[in-house]
Amino acid sequence: MNVLITGAAGGLGRAFANECGRRGYNLFLTDVNEEGLTCIKQGLERRFGSVVATATCDLTEADSVDSLLSIIDKYKIRFDMLLNVAGLDFEGEFMKRDREDLVKIVLLNNAATLRITHAVIKRRKPGRPFTVVFVSSLASMFPMPLKATYAASKRFILDLAVSLRHELKREDVNVLTLCPGGMVTTQKTMQSIKAQGFWGDITTNPLECVARNTIDRALAGKSFYIPGILNRILTFCSRIIPRSWVAAVIYWRWNNTQKKWLNS
Repeated sequence: MNVLITGAAGGLGRAFANECGRRGYNLFLTDVNEEGLTCIKQGLERRFGSVVATATCDLTEADSVDSLLSIIDKYKIRFDMLLNVAGLDFEGEFMKRDREDLVKIVLLNNAATLRITHAVIKRRKPGRPFTVVFVSSLASMFPMPLKATYAASKRFILDLAVSLRHELKREDVNVLTLCPGGMVTTQKTMQSIKAQGFWGDITTNPLECVARNTIDRALAGKSFYIPGILNRILTFCSRIIPRSWVAAVIYWRWNNTQKKWLNS
């Protein structure tokens, strides 16, 4: 099986790459972090004997994506699975963030995801089932003051994935949406989880388990995965409580949390 993973040098991307390597899949990894790609490629080859190709790419730049696709086409690589992991967030109040930082969230989480998904589906193996995983977020379920742009961008991913699942089903393409809670992927996310205290700990998902369970569910034809019982309960509650109330509670929680670590 040939798998393309975006954001492969990050925490969740690495976890997916390791899980795919453990299963014996052939991997094409891309990220803006060239050093990170080289490191994970060497690790996969050493641990699993994996066939791994890498290419640095800024998915927010059309020319960079075209260069990536030219490499894929040059070697006539065709795929069975796409794991859309690349994503971005900047913590803090909307009006206290740099304007272009906010735009970058949408460019990577939304525009870039559209760009690479459209291109890779066109490069699927002919006559074979194809699997797409979109990494959304638990944040997509809620209106989230202080994380408004990020949550809205992940809601876009969720709605896109649900729509494409139905649209592409007749072409034997299965689409799964992953909506995890917190994950230990970067130093900043670790600080954020720590600042949340008890709630941060119990809504955090182990990367390796998320990767393994996501791929299992995607290959089984499932459409949706929220890791963690509590996260699923919170999602259910969000559907029956007025969204204005949810937003007020989240603002109270995140306002206290962000004060603890953004100003530390």
